[in-house]
Amino acid sequence: MVRFGPSGNDDTFYQEGFKKSVEAPKWLADKGLSAYEYSLAKGVNLKDDTAIAIGEEAKKYDIAISIHAPYYINFANPSEEMAEKSYGYVLASLRVLKLMQGNHLVVHTATDGKLSRQEALELVKKRLPILVSKIQEAGYDDLYICLETMGKQAQIGTYEEIIDLCTIYDHFMPTFDFGHINALTQGSLKTMEDFEKIVLRSFEKLGEYRTKNMHVHFSKIEYGPKGEIKHLTFEDTMYGPEFEPFAKVIKKYHLTPTIICESKGTMALDAVKMKNIYEKEINNDSSK
Repeated sequence: MVRFGPSGNDDTFYQEGFKKSVEAPKWLADKGLSAYEYSLAKGVNLKDDTAIAIGEEAKKYDIAISIHAPYYINFANPSEEMAEKSYGYVLASLRVLKLMQGNHLVVHTATDGKLSRQEALELVKKRLPILVSKIQEAGYDDLYICLETMGKQAQIGTYEEIIDLCTIYDHFMPTFDFGHINALTQGSLKTMEDFEKIVLRSFEKLGEYRTKNMHVHFSKIEYGPKGEIKHLTFEDTMYGPEFEPFAKVIKKYHLTPTIICESKGTMALDAVKMKNIYEKEINNDSSK
């Protein structure tokens, strides 16, 4: 099953009089959506009873829950003390994910800082196995850590880097943020083949299960010479990417991703648009 949903709560959620995220699963189900990403981007400070309540509602309405871990995780920080904090943020986020009955945690791996890109990558490759051991010790090895492709030159996270890092542990799964990939590569995602090459590389390196069940972020993003500038809505006609070419790839390879929309303020509305595009594609037998 291909699942579609928003990251956080759409502007219309609040405009319709809803106030709390525990109300989101039913609201999303009523819109025909089946996924929801809760953000801990600014810190792991959600109360346990709230996390449990959101999880129960999500289960009731068949909404797949994922969580975005804090943005400031950085496994390329030269400081071992700061690396320990990053391990802690991941473990704390996994604890909340477990309470919510979800199984996908989205994680930013690193920024270069003052290191060369190669030095930063080597630090990440050294520390991720340490993270794995801590995950296993804590009993969270049934959950997936979804390493995210990034949109700025100073961040670790090209799609090639993320696929390579995911080979470290069989419960590392890629989050292909196609808006980020498009921004970083100055608008390279235009055709079905542009998306297909990413999927084929994932099949080659990570195998069928992690590729078919990839976690996806999708939004249009304004970019400049150094990559991502800001998230847009699907109304934008200047920046990409468009969803239609990826919908063709999903159909061709029988993918079953969870697709999270990160449009600015219209993430649920645009998730519905993606779902409609996908359903039109799978019902179009003449599609190549």
